[in-house]
Amino acid sequence: MSAAIPKAPIVPIGAPEVGQGGYQGLNERSEVLPAGWKYPDPRAKPLDAAIQVDHDVPITMRDGAVLRADIYRPPPSTSGEAPAKVPAILCWSPFGKKFNGLMSLSLMTPWDLGIPAETLSGLEKFESIDPATWVPRGYAVVNIDNRGVGDSDGHMVIMGSQEAEDGYDTIEALAKLSWCDGTVGLAGNSHLAIVQWFIAALQPPSLKAIAPWEGCGDLFREQFARGGIYAGDLFDHLIVNYMLKGRNGMESFKEKFAQQPLADAWWNDKRPDMKKIKVPTYITGTWTNTMHGMGAIRGWLDVDNPNKWLRWHGTQEWYDMYGNKEGMEELVQFFDRYLKGVDNGWEKTPKIRLTALRFGQNDPIENIVEEEFPPARTEYKQFYLSSDQKLDLQPPKESAAVSYNSETHDSASFTYTFEKASRLLGMPKAVVYMSCKDLDDMDVYVFIEKLDASGQPMLNLNIPWKGVPVKSFDEFTPQQKTEVVTYKGPLGILRASHRAIDESRSIHPNWPYHPHEKEEKIEPGTVVRLDIGIWATGIQFEAGEGLRVSISGRSHAVSNFGTFDHVKNKGKHNVHLGGEYPSHVILPFI
Repeated sequence: MSAAIPKAPIVPIGAPEVGQGGYQGLNERSEVLPAGWKYPDPRAKPLDAAIQVDHDVPITMRDGAVLRADIYRPPPSTSGEAPAKVPAILCWSPFGKKFNGLMSLSLMTPWDLGIPAETLSGLEKFESIDPATWVPRGYAVVNIDNRGVGDSDGHMVIMGSQEAEDGYDTIEALAKLSWCDGTVGLAGNSHLAIVQWFIAALQPPSLKAIAPWEGCGDLFREQFARGGIYAGDLFDHLIVNYMLKGRNGMESFKEKFAQQPLADAWWNDKRPDMKKIKVPTYITGTWTNTMHGMGAIRGWLDVDNPNKWLRWHGTQEWYDMYGNKEGMEELVQFFDRYLKGVDNGWEKTPKIRLTALRFGQNDPIENIVEEEFPPARTEYKQFYLSSDQKLDLQPPKESAAVSYNSETHDSASFTYTFEKASRLLGMPKAVVYMSCKDLDDMDVYVFIEKLDASGQPMLNLNIPWKGVPVKSFDEFTPQQKTEVVTYKGPLGILRASHRAIDESRSIHPNWPYHPHEKEEKIEPGTVVRLDIGIWATGIQFEAGEGLRVSISGRSHAVSNFGTFDHVKNKGKHNVHLGGEYPSHVILPFI
């Protein structure tokens, strides 16, 4: 890792314990799991074909650190002949190479996320592909414990140059193994997707294709400090405390932010340069995820290869990974084309397919084919905030201001009713003029909700209704209304002192790039303009349905990532309207 990048505080994490998260202890060995083998979970799918498993294979990095991997590959024939060499698909994450999807569904989702029993074999690493599907099709699946995880050497790092270099070294080491044909791909969701941006940007020679299934593109601006406000609580409380296991500690985002709440070289090292990615790329995304969507969009825009695809689906990311058979078959077809060189017509697949959510009991509208993203036919309409709590296409003639208590869930809200069926799809933005007499800063949240014909806010179910044992949202318990399965709408966040914009790095006028490298405090009472990018969305509205924009000092979205402990607000926030302060939202109609 570059010496120019400062270090982050290292904090202890729990050591791996046999029996927890699938951990079996360090034990280099090989075995063949026969056809019919079944993981000890009643939900598991028996193997259709035999698989050889090489456990705890050592892979040495450039600095001498040894990482441990489990390799699933075709076994020798019954006559003892070695199988043909195969491409490898590397699955890279810190959650434990034997912590599987079956365990995660029980731990983190209601109703197993509607995924039927006998969908997964138990060999799948959490958030990644199932060897039971891929090995019989002529691939090796490599589940690795990255640096600092389990029995791998070093302390744990999350993304950045170190993980990228380790990924490069692992790919080149795998390509030289006796069973590998020299071709390697990367696959997986969330962490396993995010790291693909970093590794692929280093251009390892043996890496031939990547498939980032929902991957955040900037850990400061999209995950841990969105808008300049710390939002790593889920990571700190669940992932660090329960899911990450290693012997030498890990870099702490929480302690780093406490030490350095502005973006420095360490934080900016957690943003990959996607323009350096040169290999074929298959990207997926969904509007309902509050972490990964903008990374998927930037990946689509920046990857420097004409062979790239973007599929936006209408479900939760784990459901799409595990429960969407058509999506997995597409992934096989993609890798067959670019890892095996099979002439299978993959290039005829539409480059961009999008989705519009309908909310309520309605399934999403999927497979909306576009030639580009954002669609060139998008009509960006400015809706002005008015003192009568409406959104209007004409700016108010008179200046006014509305206020809300920034220390509570109070908000300033503005509504619009659609006269005809309409579709919003793309990147919204808010431009609001704000002031506060009680503090020299403001944490501002701008939230967009869909309203039914009676003006009530609606929810979207992120998995198919047919797979859950309830018929309406009224039957949900509060614990079931998590971000995993419900979505209320897109959110924009900004700490006012972080309002500076570097337009040269903005991927779109509606998604401004905030450097977050300095604070610009505001004299109390002074009106300041805030340009707030709102998370991309796709929502279908019928005639009579409505939209509400709420501005507040607290998030009103469904979110499990941040608490209100990090919000720094005091007193009333004033939203200025009309005249020299034309506060408005920009909405993308197609």
